Amino acid sequence: MWLNPAVRTEDNSPAGQAHGGVFATTHWSVVLAAREQDTPQANAALEQLGRTYWYPLYAYVRRQGYDMGDAQDLTQGFFAHILSRGFLKRANPAKGRFRSFVLGALKYFLADEWAKLRAQKRGGKSLPVFLDAQTAEARYRLEPVDRMDPEKLFERRWATALLDRVLERIEEEYSGSGRRTVFDQLRVFLLGEKAPGGYAQVAASLQMTEGAVKVAAHRLRQRYRELFREEVAHTVEEPAELNDEVKHLFSVLAG
Repeated sequence: MWLNPAVRTEDNSPAGQAHGGVFATTHWSVVLAAREQDTPQANAALEQLGRTYWYPLYAYVRRQGYDMGDAQDLTQGFFAHILSRGFLKRANPAKGRFRSFVLGALKYFLADEWAKLRAQKRGGKSLPVFLDAQTAEARYRLEPVDRMDPEKLFERRWATALLDRVLERIEEEYSGSGRRTVFDQLRVFLLGEKAPGGYAQVAASLQMTEGAVKVAAHRLRQRYRELFREEVAHTVEEPAELNDEVKHLFSVLAG
C-alpha cells in the first residue's frame, strides 16, 4: 500500500503552500498561459501533462468498448487536439478540477471526432504517435476484469500516474545528490512494504546505525507527502481546494 499522502506535515497548510509558490504553476495556469504564448516552459509543461494523462485516458477509451487499435488512435488524436492552441483557448478553470476538464474534453472528442478519425484512417493519413502507445495495451490487459466503471478506472489510473510522478521526482532528487543507493534501500519503507530484516538489515547494508536509517526513512516519507501535495496542487485552481482533493484521491486509491 502507498503511504497515506493525506497525512499532514507541519509546513503543508494550504496557506503555506500558496505562499510557497506551489500554486504559481498549476496545470490550469500553465494551460491558460500556453494559450497566450508559445514558450519552451509552457510546451514542456504541456508535454508533462501528456505523459501523466495518456494512459488513464487510454484505459477510459478501452473501457468504453473500443478495440486496441481504435483506442490508440483516438487517444493519440485527442492529445494532438488538446495540445493545440485552438483547444487551449476554450479552457476555463470554472469548469472544475483539471482532470474533470480533461475527461469531459475526451468525452466530447469521442462523440464529435470518431467519424472524422475513421475517415482519416481510410484516407491513409497518419496520426500522431505517443511513446506510451506501445505499452498502454499491455498495462490495460493487467486491469481487473470486474469491468470497473470507465470514469472510476480513469480516476484510479490518474491517481496512480500522479504517485508515479512523485516517486520519479524523489528518485531524481536522491540521484542528483549522490544518494541513489540510499533511496534504493529506503524506498521499501516508503511503499509500505516489509523489508527483510527491517531497519537493521538496511542499516548494515548502508553502513549506518539503525537509528540513522529510521531518521532517513522518516525524512523520505515526509518528502513524499510534500511532493504529493505539490503535484495535487498543480491540478486545482484554488489553495482552499487542496486538502479536499488530497483526501479524495487517497479514497480513490484505497477503494
